[in-house]
Order: sequence, then C-alpha cells, then structure tokens
Amino acid sequence: MLFIFSTDIQIVNSYLQNIKPAQLSVCDDADSFLQTGFWGSFKACFNWSSHSFIADWGEWGKRPVMVICRPLAAGFSFAYIPWGPELPQPQEEARYSAMVVELAQALRPLLPPATAFIRFDPPWHKAGNEEPLLLQHSLLQAAAAVQAPHTVIIDLAPDEQAVLSQMKSKCRYNIGLSSRKGVTVRRMDEEGIAAFYALLQETALRDKMSIHSLEYYEKLFAHVREYCGICPKVLLYGADYEGELLAALVVLVHKGTATYLYGASSNKNRNLMAPYALQWQAMKDAKGAGCTCYDLFGIPPDDDPSHPLSGLYRFKTGFGGTIIHRPGCYDYVYRPVVKTLFTSAESGRTWVRSLKRRLVKR
Repeated sequence: MLFIFSTDIQIVNSYLQNIKPAQLSVCDDADSFLQTGFWGSFKACFNWSSHSFIADWGEWGKRPVMVICRPLAAGFSFAYIPWGPELPQPQEEARYSAMVVELAQALRPLLPPATAFIRFDPPWHKAGNEEPLLLQHSLLQAAAAVQAPHTVIIDLAPDEQAVLSQMKSKCRYNIGLSSRKGVTVRRMDEEGIAAFYALLQETALRDKMSIHSLEYYEKLFAHVREYCGICPKVLLYGADYEGELLAALVVLVHKGTATYLYGASSNKNRNLMAPYALQWQAMKDAKGAGCTCYDLFGIPPDDDPSHPLSGLYRFKTGFGGTIIHRPGCYDYVYRPVVKTLFTSAESGRTWVRSLKRRLVKR
C-alpha cells in the first residue's frame, strides 16, 4: 500500500494505461534536452543512475519518460524527472496532478527499492503575468527548485532586425557598444574549456554561486562524441578584447531550441559589455542553424530589486522575448521519515545560499 499524504484523491489508472522499462535511446526525441537519453547518460557519469520508460497514456499516446536517481545517506536514494513528464498542457490543474500521481505510483516498483521519494519538474508553463500551474493532492512542493522555474524565451522566427528591435533600447545599445569598442566573439573548441572554467571560477567567487568541477564541463563536450544515440549540439563561445578572454558561454541546441546553459565573465573591462555581444552572436548563429527559440534558462520570478539576482533578471529580460513561469519541483513521497530529513537539510542549504547572495549584494 502506497503512503498517501492526502485522502482527497483515489487513483485507479484513469489516465495511465501501463508503463514499461525501455532503452535509454527511446528518450532521445524528447522535447526537452533534460528528458533525452543523452542527458540521462551524461548524468550517469556523475553519481546518478538513469532509467527510461515508455508510458501509455491512452488518448495521449505512448510517451517516453526519463528518470535519474541519486543516492542519499544510509542506502536510500531519490528519483528525479527533469522537465517531465512531457504531456499536453492541461486546462485543469487537478487533471495534471492526478496524472503525475499515477505516474509516481506506477514507477515505484520499477525504481531502486530504497527510493525515498520521486521529484517532478513539470514542463508546463504560463506566460507573462499569469500564475504558474500548482500541483495538488498528494504532491508536496519541494523546498528548493532544481531547474529554474522562470525563464525568458526569445522568438528567433522573425528576421534578425526584428529580433533585435524587440530588445530593450539599453540592450541594443550595449550590443552596439561592445562591437564599437573592439570586442570580438568567436566559437571555441574543446581546448577552450579550461579558459572558460577559469572565468567561471572568477564569476562564482564574485557572485557567491556554486559551480561544477572542470571535469563536469569537459565531460559534457566529450559525451557528445561518446553517446551512441542522437546527440544535441553543445557549443562554446568566447568574447575577446585585445587578446584577452572577457566572457564565455555554453549553448546546447536540441530540436529547434538553443539553450544558454552556462556563462562566465571577467572582472576586467566590464564596461565593454562583452556578455551582450556573446548572447547576440549565439542567437544569430542559432537562428542561422534553423532554431526558432533561444532559452535564456533561468531568471528570478519577478523584477524585485531586493532579489539577490535582480541584475540577472534585468540582463536577460533586456533581450525581449516572453517570460514564462513553470510550477517548480513537486515530490511524491514513498518513505516519509527519510523525506522529512532530506527536506530539513535541503531547506538549510537553500537558506545558507540565499544569505550568502544577499550579503554579497549589500
């Protein structure tokens, strides 16, 4: 018998017909790169295990689901479905909540036996000032998000001049200024990862943020060659001034969307606005490669000047586009005691990170 926190719903497979394990490569055609077999295989290089399934949703058809699991203390683990399950956006929040709960229940016997809970990061979103969908019933909102629930999507379908004209005037000015001052943007090969990482360390120290190891970024590029299924493109860009690298970014391209994954900038010559030139070149290249969307991949929920990342909000929204809001992470609990301990630790880590950023801002 599954542990249910609330009694206002009874799931009797009204949506999910069945679910079966499948090869990881069946997920390669997922809408989001975070649901692809490539991403699951990549994360498996760093203390995660990846599991893929085919879920039969009846009238919605058969769809892949990619789950990654990570160990916790005392032999337990938790499961995570990044930006999934990929289902048509519902008109009713209760329907989606019921479908997610059904999936959580169906997955339990297929996951490692000591799985304490499963975390969902639903991809559905609302635009502009609309409130995001909220999941209900026996789904508990997580103490911290894994992927940023809020982001900016740039429409690359119009011509370049139209894309540029949708930006805020200050953003267009900074793009032009960077060019006039002699900043140049180039594609870098994998040999440039070390230089990118040095800038990333500088950025992390300045902004008091956590970053992965150098090995993580090196492996991301190497895994494009190593993975046997369909791979996204992973591109590295750098912005130089008088022979010195001022800024760099990593873009991932999958199914017509280019996603700005990681960025770094130097403490030097910040008046040259190199990050603006970088983003604009990446957008132009993505459009030239057939992409219709450019995802800036994470902003604060609103334009609150007291937010420690308010500068990031202004930077990314300066490029125009559409602001979208996802629900954030929700957990379905299999082992309540373990989940309670995990939530306490997670809440503590989130508080400490927020405090550090606010102290830096002051």
